[in-house]
Amino acid sequence: MSACPDKEMLLHGLLDGELDAANVQAVEGHLKTCPGCAEAYRDLQALRTRIAAPGIAYTAPDALRARLEAMAAPPPARPARVRAAAPWAVSGLFAALAAGLAIAVVQPTTLALQDQLVASHVRSTLAQHLVDVETSDRHTVKPWFNGKIDFAPPVVDLAGEGFPLVGGRLDYLDHRVVAALVYRRNKHVVNLFVWPVKPGLLPARDAAPPAGYSVVHWTQGPLQFWAVSDVEPRDLEAFHQAFAKATQS
Repeated sequence: MSACPDKEMLLHGLLDGELDAANVQAVEGHLKTCPGCAEAYRDLQALRTRIAAPGIAYTAPDALRARLEAMAAPPPARPARVRAAAPWAVSGLFAALAAGLAIAVVQPTTLALQDQLVASHVRSTLAQHLVDVETSDRHTVKPWFNGKIDFAPPVVDLAGEGFPLVGGRLDYLDHRVVAALVYRRNKHVVNLFVWPVKPGLLPARDAAPPAGYSVVHWTQGPLQFWAVSDVEPRDLEAFHQAFAKATQS
């Protein structure tokens, strides 16, 4: 018996305390009615207990410390924004080593996030989970998100610009539940992922997406938007411009 495919990441988020109150309530309610997810969640809890047991953790050897210090040192040719982040990375690494941890947790790079975005886009087109609410009526899609996420994504139908609204769903990216608005461009799907901007973090804009896909990122007020599709880059940029124009206050 296994967990529901669309709930696996939410189970990890619940275990790690990363879900907002609304989603905690939704996932806990689901666990009461789904034996597969309940068993998977118990397995995760048992695994965490085993990892935390005495004798499992060990102090990193000096050789590993030296290698991690070498990896943390920024190469001379790095862009300015990476050089500015290096002291934070080094100090964080030292703190982890001083605490006797053998695992280094690194802030995901923009390229890694783009990989997540493209993977979520591809999964949505392969599985029967393109949308949770299927309608072109923005007045139905927008209120559907109420109580499921802790922010309100703007929703518009861009059929007049060649991008009709298909619906919306929940997704899991960057360690949190996000909103996904789904549009079409002829026979292609455009996923627009929306979630709040992390204070103090400005992701790089020059990382290339995986071959065959286009990714456009922008921010608007407190929210960040990531549009992903296999359409031509110029079409996705046209979608960006149309959506930004339609949602300007």
